Amino acid sequence: MSQTALLIIDVQKGIDHYSWGRRNNPDAESKIKTLLQQWREHEWPIIHVQHVSTEPQSSYRPGQVGCEFKDEVRPLESEMVIQKATNSAFIGTHLEDILRAKGITELVITGMITNNSVEATARMAGNLGFATVVVEDATATFDKEDIRGCWHPAERVHALSLSNLQGEYARILSTEQVLEHHLKELSYVGL
Repeated sequence: MSQTALLIIDVQKGIDHYSWGRRNNPDAESKIKTLLQQWREHEWPIIHVQHVSTEPQSSYRPGQVGCEFKDEVRPLESEMVIQKATNSAFIGTHLEDILRAKGITELVITGMITNNSVEATARMAGNLGFATVVVEDATATFDKEDIRGCWHPAERVHALSLSNLQGEYARILSTEQVLEHHLKELSYVGL
């Protein structure tokens, strides 16, 4: 079980900034909190990813409230925090080296934004050979305008992003499915 890490991506206060627009899945943070509590209870590896933007207008810029983690998922002192400045948690960080050194072979990915940092990180994780799970109800995104000027609701953007990942890069599961899978595995190995 210790080979499976929970990766929580960019669940920061800046995600609530009005400039993002309307989002789907308002329960994502509570689902992430449920997973986080379970991982903490069993002392499974947890990695928090914090976006520290270099863009002057970003709600994720360091030194402002938006860069702080949301209260529901605030890291404990003992939990690892990786800071990134791009969409993928693997770019410009030591995430891959850390995972390999700890013998982690599977990632359970949650967080924000489904079609941005979650998708970019999941694609790289899959390409690097990690067994990757993206938790569909513990991720969220926003309404998005396409290149032709048509607006798409966040629910559709979310579903398409997850569909892009399904199979080739990751398995898409619900919070309940993830917990059932890992708890069953835990009882199987007699821990």
